[in-house]
Amino acid sequence: MAKMSFADRLKSLFGLYKADDAEFFDDLTDALIEGDIGAASAVQIVDDLQKKCKAEKISGSDKISRALKEMLRPYVRSVSLDVEPGKVNVFMVLGVNGVGKTTTVAKMARLYAEKGESVIISASDTFRAAAVDQIAEHGERLGIRVVRHQMGSDPSAVVFDAASACASSGGGLVIADTAGRLHNKENLVNELKKIDRVASSKASDGCYKKILVVDATTGQNALRQAEVFNEAVGLDAVVLTKYDSTAKGGCIVSIGKELSLPFAFVCTGEKYGDIAALDPDKYLDEFLGI
Repeated sequence: MAKMSFADRLKSLFGLYKADDAEFFDDLTDALIEGDIGAASAVQIVDDLQKKCKAEKISGSDKISRALKEMLRPYVRSVSLDVEPGKVNVFMVLGVNGVGKTTTVAKMARLYAEKGESVIISASDTFRAAAVDQIAEHGERLGIRVVRHQMGSDPSAVVFDAASACASSGGGLVIADTAGRLHNKENLVNELKKIDRVASSKASDGCYKKILVVDATTGQNALRQAEVFNEAVGLDAVVLTKYDSTAKGGCIVSIGKELSLPFAFVCTGEKYGDIAALDPDKYLDEFLGI
């Protein structure tokens, strides 16, 4: 299992640590980069760790790994996405094609429905027939209403109708699936800004969230995607998908450090229940092999 071997590599490195051992810190930097923490961030983190270990005479695998965890902890941010009762809550879910965005929408819909929320899914990725059909199928399986228009229609109009339906039924949560065609960035950004304006106007005050989905297996591409979408509409939270045995998940640190964005959920598989709130301490323990 790749994730375990990555954690095991860190554990073995920590066991080899000796004071003023430059090779150890070089190897640790390489390991963090391999774990999908960006090169510049990894160099800075390890440099700070080296100074800390020297100044505080830290040695031994357990103490040095916990010192590293302490340094990474401020970058691993979590957030709880709560639904305001009796109001129109809108979660716009963003992400490039292939990251598991539509499946994540279904998982979130089920999660909130099980909490007793009235959930409506807005099939706003109107440029891919497969996306609309897929989300409709999820809705049917889960018993959750899906608002959809015909393929090629205005995605913001779908959000408008879904939010209107939510308002007329006394409030609840609209989760909107959106298109993610980064190959034409300008068109995508303009389209998202239009959906953003409509969603913002239809949601109750303080009840609108923009959530990016990134794939744990894409490494530093996840950070680049977060930069693009954050610049376009201003993100409130991130969801990490495909965080299983093959992914290191260091992008959580990178995105937190570079963009100060929190993670709401981590998804570990294809089943509807394979979603959980990010636990920063648990994540770091797994990441570092503690």
